[in-house]
Amino acid sequence: MPGEELLATSEQFLNIDALPRRVVFVGGGYVSFEFAHVAVRAGAEVTILHRGPRPLEAFDPDLAGLLVGRTRALGVRVDLATQVTGFERAGRGLLVHARAEGRERCFEADLAVHGAGRIPDLDDLDLGAGGIERGPWGVTVNRYLQSVSNPAVYAAGDAAASGPPLTPKAGHDTEVVAQNLLEGNHRQPRYEGLASAVFTVPALAAVGLTEEAARAQGLRFRPRWEDTSSWFSSTRVGETASGYKTLVEEGTGRILGAHLLGPHAEEVINIFAVASRLGLAAEDLKQTLFAYPTSASDVPFML
Repeated sequence: MPGEELLATSEQFLNIDALPRRVVFVGGGYVSFEFAHVAVRAGAEVTILHRGPRPLEAFDPDLAGLLVGRTRALGVRVDLATQVTGFERAGRGLLVHARAEGRERCFEADLAVHGAGRIPDLDDLDLGAGGIERGPWGVTVNRYLQSVSNPAVYAAGDAAASGPPLTPKAGHDTEVVAQNLLEGNHRQPRYEGLASAVFTVPALAAVGLTEEAARAQGLRFRPRWEDTSSWFSSTRVGETASGYKTLVEEGTGRILGAHLLGPHAEEVINIFAVASRLGLAAEDLKQTLFAYPTSASDVPFML
């Protein structure tokens, strides 16, 4: 878009010598929310512009909504359904042009940060010269992470058009690729129980299926969701926004998905990740004796 060279990357944001007074984040994903929580608490005027109707689209909408409310309460302006259309210099600052509800809008900023997501940096590799098929999200691979068009090539992590773009997934992929290169194709990646988190304060975390995805698969399950801002684990640290949603399959008791917002959610979600990956039932976690008082001791009450 016009003026896109004026956007700062996440690395550039982390390396600035002084925090600008006015910061605009483009996109409503991990990067924008995490950095917005840092910047607003450090005294900046912060705006997040997101083109869709809701941000953090990979996460449960109910919990993401609680986080949006908490973010706004901190002083961050979160504008949804707002399509950024360009940038231009204005003195020592920037003008961020956008369109919302059919009209043009303009936001003043000292720094605009690209938080709309990343794609793999593959263009300079001239993959076509090697007969390597690719799509917008990376190299097209088979179940062994091997290129479907050139068997001499494997791809892992963000370079492979498979699985979620997360750091643990990339590490897992490299192990799979290394074994298949050295020993022949025999290992496939397993992404079950792969947790993700937005490192805001409070954190938002998830593992497994969302409620929408579980219904789309025709699964029969029991959803439980609750605002837990009155629970001791939140009140003892003064947190006003917290909650959970769990999806337990009827009949098997499998934990299909777990979604958390609150203190230490980024750690507690790993308990659900273990249960999901190993096929533990909800009853197994309910019978576990957790140390108290910890955030993990809330787990049995979420199932």
